Amino acid sequence: MKPIWKYILITFCTVAVLGYLVFSNWYFSDKGKENVCHKLEIKLLDSTKIQMITQKDIAQILQENELNPIGKTIKYIHTEDIERVLRKNPMIKVAECYMTPSGIVNIQIKQRIPKFRVAGLGSYYIDVDRKMMPVSPNYAAYVPVVSGKVTVSMAAGKIFDFVTFLEEHPFWNAQIEQIYVRDDKRIELVPRVGEAVIMLGSLDDYEVKLEKLHKLYLKGFNVIGWNKYKYIDLQYKGQVVCNKEFRMEPHPVVAVDSLEQKDSIIASKL
Repeated sequence: MKPIWKYILITFCTVAVLGYLVFSNWYFSDKGKENVCHKLEIKLLDSTKIQMITQKDIAQILQENELNPIGKTIKYIHTEDIERVLRKNPMIKVAECYMTPSGIVNIQIKQRIPKFRVAGLGSYYIDVDRKMMPVSPNYAAYVPVVSGKVTVSMAAGKIFDFVTFLEEHPFWNAQIEQIYVRDDKRIELVPRVGEAVIMLGSLDDYEVKLEKLHKLYLKGFNVIGWNKYKYIDLQYKGQVVCNKEFRMEPHPVVAVDSLEQKDSIIASKL
């Protein structure tokens, strides 16, 4: 076969195939639009981590906004409207909706993930993206609690970084139960083990302060017990101040180089 006829044949076949694809896409797509939605599938992609909203809640939102697709002809279902309404929900981060030619509407949801709860000047969550999200009236997230005089900017800033530090260290993640912000903005910590309230002070150098406390736990409290003192102050450089009584401002009466059974002690050289 001469090259010119070979070229013509290849061109003809290519045009025929492309024409068929265009026609079939138009024909079957138009035909599919006449199908009726007979099933709604809603998937929570991160439900194993947390559940701030359910499939039932999402179906209810669609019903209230007259967007329930079941029973509607495919060509009258607008996936963009469904996504837009769902994304307005404060518990939803991402909403994607698509249809199949057989009449199934699929919705995939990614929830907003709370990092910790603020219970002070207001009651809300800070999510993993440092944004406020409301507390759900129906579902609770088991996350750290920050109470007291907490501003939103503080919660989304230094407190967020501090909570992240605690989460990344297994010992502190297991030990610290609550973070309290006093009126003077100094931080107190409530532990799960032991009765002592921990005065962290400012959030400056909190890694160094907690390392001092960790050494105290290992070298001291494992020997004399975890419930002997009611107040531990980490604000002093190179020292940990302990009192048997809870005091807003602890006043040590004796300084020692190692832990002794005094009413108030300073444990230095930690």
